[in-house]
Amino acid sequence: MNQLQPISTVAKSLGVSSRTLRYYEQIGLINSNRMENYTYRAYDEETIRRLRQIIILRKLRVPVKQIHEIFSNSDAVCVIDIFERNISELDEQITALATVKSILSRLVHELYEKANMRLQLDFLGDSSVFAVVDSVSFPRNIIHEEKSISELNQASEKLNKLTDKDVRVIYLPPSEVAAYQFEGEEPEQHVGQAITKFVLDNNLPQLKPDLRHYGFNAPNPLESDPTGAHGYEMWVTIPDGFTVPAPFTKKYFCGGLYAAHMIPAGAFEEWGWLMKWVLSNAKYEFNGDWNNPNQWGCLEETLNYTNRIKSAQSDGLQLDLLVPIKERK
Repeated sequence: MNQLQPISTVAKSLGVSSRTLRYYEQIGLINSNRMENYTYRAYDEETIRRLRQIIILRKLRVPVKQIHEIFSNSDAVCVIDIFERNISELDEQITALATVKSILSRLVHELYEKANMRLQLDFLGDSSVFAVVDSVSFPRNIIHEEKSISELNQASEKLNKLTDKDVRVIYLPPSEVAAYQFEGEEPEQHVGQAITKFVLDNNLPQLKPDLRHYGFNAPNPLESDPTGAHGYEMWVTIPDGFTVPAPFTKKYFCGGLYAAHMIPAGAFEEWGWLMKWVLSNAKYEFNGDWNNPNQWGCLEETLNYTNRIKSAQSDGLQLDLLVPIKERK
């Protein structure tokens, strides 16, 4: 049998989170093993090789759903079709960007010619230019041709940045919540199942139509722990005066200002992107607590939670990543 490596070691060596690895296993992209006298996940050489392939495909902007299709299908024609669809989308983005670049270059040229004249942007009123710009679909990222893994990593680092248009600044209202926490194997799933049962048993979607659902690490995984063990806590907002039975607890969430960025389930690497946006922002600064073991005060909110739980919807999960912020003085 190949030598097994614990989840935290693999996560650190590949530059991904333990949670991302657990998610890949949950959707069937990889499998884990258990070492003797060791209850947490470990991975053999074949699985680590598969993980490297997944990470490269993600850096090539291939969605997780398509990666699942690639590994589930041995037909080369099917895989070629997936890649060609992505190439076609990139071609459209490149064409749109080339159009934007051309218009900006023309604008710069005209401004140079009129540098000593009163500035008039008559050029932007040109009907032909307006028609072109109006039809452009502005992409979020730019893809360049890559020649090596090193260059791919460099390109990925440049692309994995959020701009102001990718982040919303929102206010979360104060509220009473029912909370449940668990520390151990599969904490997100364990807590999620308990919270779902609590919500349905108490008919909360009808009692509170504006029901909201939050979650966070409680506590964060420790880098020094090779098991990657951690806990998770979830909250659901409750009506005023609602009685919360054990083992759930009633808490008060004070709300506040947050930087929000939406991700599809599994794109947890974008936590790092959002935090970089916050820490480098000129108007806002981080308002969490680096000593808080519960994800430093950051939250994850399940979007469209009421409809999802009513219909028992299992796919298409979207999360808002939420970082507490305040305006700089």
